[in-house]
Amino acid sequence: VRGLCPLKQILHQKEDNTLIFEARFESGNLQKVVKVNEFEYQLTLRTDLYTSRHTQWYYFQVSNMQAGMPYRFTIVNFTNRNSLYKRGLRPLLYSEADAKKHKVGWRRAGNEIKYYKNNAGQGGHQYFSLTWTFQFPHDLDTCYFAHCYPYTYSNLQEYLVTISKDPVKSTFCKIHILCHSLAGNIVYVLTITNPPESGKGTERKAVILTARVHPGETNSSWIMKGFLDYILGDSGTAQLLRDNFVFKVVPMLNPDGVIVGNHRCSLTGQDLNRKYRSNGKKCYPSIWYTRNMIKRVMRERDVFLYCDIHGHNGKKNVFMYGCERKQQAKALYVHPRVFPLLLSKSCPDKFSFTDCRFRVRKSKEGTGRVVMWKMGINNSYTLEAS
Repeated sequence: VRGLCPLKQILHQKEDNTLIFEARFESGNLQKVVKVNEFEYQLTLRTDLYTSRHTQWYYFQVSNMQAGMPYRFTIVNFTNRNSLYKRGLRPLLYSEADAKKHKVGWRRAGNEIKYYKNNAGQGGHQYFSLTWTFQFPHDLDTCYFAHCYPYTYSNLQEYLVTISKDPVKSTFCKIHILCHSLAGNIVYVLTITNPPESGKGTERKAVILTARVHPGETNSSWIMKGFLDYILGDSGTAQLLRDNFVFKVVPMLNPDGVIVGNHRCSLTGQDLNRKYRSNGKKCYPSIWYTRNMIKRVMRERDVFLYCDIHGHNGKKNVFMYGCERKQQAKALYVHPRVFPLLLSKSCPDKFSFTDCRFRVRKSKEGTGRVVMWKMGINNSYTLEAS
């Protein structure tokens, strides 16, 4: 900020056992730490930039620990009343020593986990605390805690480079610049389809997928990566899909929010998933250009399905939100419940049809799902994952 390099924390004595915290890295979020006593720390998260809200995503580094000691961490400024931390969710841990020695990556960790209302309400805000205890496995290790498995903008760029360098995948996956974000980061769009035989291919329907409009919902990026791994693979089904459809994919709609460690907003302090009706090309470039790209595709071919991938902080399972008119047409193939039902039949252990909802609420009118539906895409969905 203002071009000054933040000072490193300095340990004054060799015997000082105070933990050292750091979050000034890509997608990091932690604002303040108070040492309560020798093994107890009170943590405050940074709100989304230019807002006073949306404390949910955390991702920070801890070092200078003693192995086997019962540390307690309490994050004191969550704003959501309900949380999956009440229902068995645990913080994520990454230990550099474990990664080196045992090839162990991110894992759920922590004991004595509680999520509760605290007394820190100011200016009408009600705050909630998440507390957990943890015993570090190694002395003087470097560890990380996070709300969900991190997936950074750099992770996406590395992934796209490997696709572009692959002599096979690059023939049917074209990577283009959709636009630049407010901070000048590239918003990518991928076009995936097998090269058509001459004169054919125009009858292929389009499938449009987007993800990561909310930066703290990192699981949406992992689902997107899973989809891309699959559709770019050499299985018979992937080949068949590429022969019959044109896939348009925007893997990260909000790179600025992802980079700065926001939970929900872009650099304008706005929830981009409420801006699909807006003409704010300057303020919300990724949303404006995505909607425009979809209009262009709709002029060229039928759009079979649109799906925006999210993570859900309050509900378990994987499920969908669709759009349904009160008097739904009798023709089954335009019925929005068909696709989610098929998903639940093909993977009943992962996808929950009973958690799906199809009502269009007033508060959701500006979302991608509702706007695309009103533009004429019958199968228009939000995919949610716990």
